[in-house]
Amino acid sequence: MSTSRRGFVRNLATGVAGISLLDALPSDLKAQPSGAWDTSWAARIKGKHKAVFDCTEPESGYGVWRANAWFGQYMDVLKVPAADLSPVLVLRHNAIVLALQHAFIKKYALGKKFGVTHPLTSAAIEQNPALLDEKDGIPAPFNASGLHKQLARGVITLACNLALQDVVDAVAAADKVNDAEARKRALAGLVPGVIMQPSGVFAVVRAQEAGCAYVKAS
Repeated sequence: MSTSRRGFVRNLATGVAGISLLDALPSDLKAQPSGAWDTSWAARIKGKHKAVFDCTEPESGYGVWRANAWFGQYMDVLKVPAADLSPVLVLRHNAIVLALQHAFIKKYALGKKFGVTHPLTSAAIEQNPALLDEKDGIPAPFNASGLHKQLARGVITLACNLALQDVVDAVAAADKVNDAEARKRALAGLVPGVIMQPSGVFAVVRAQEAGCAYVKAS
């Protein structure tokens, strides 16, 4: 956990007399003004069957795969049409690495930092295991479970801004840049289509308020 995140947790635990919680937040957590977050995704949760998959650890990308497994099993077993299914993926805590592109992970050695392993061999890798598919030797039906393929099918994928700070810190240290520039580079490293949220907890609760069943996916 980064210094800024530790401080945030400490402030929450002890309280800060005479100031609001917003005042107590580290500057990086206040960088995006209230109301600027994209929460329009909640309106896209329209299926009869809805589930939010809460991914907190990389676990070789299995949390992402589980969302696709649920999707396919409901279609196969219950004969539910795809239009009636609304999966939501939340990538938070150490699973924030699953929201990042291969090249970005390799450049900053984030695979080692977050303990990323290959889904088949369990070997340490500097790749996003949730982006691996048939070209990487992933067999059917798992090759259809890649995050990029789920995003292409319209699966809502949300990432935690608090967890991203660990990535920002790694970029700042490696590139010798300030926090604002490091954050800009970290956001550019996200897999296209991933929607940043104030926190993963915010995203999970909002999805449940929109009718999703909760699944602890990793």
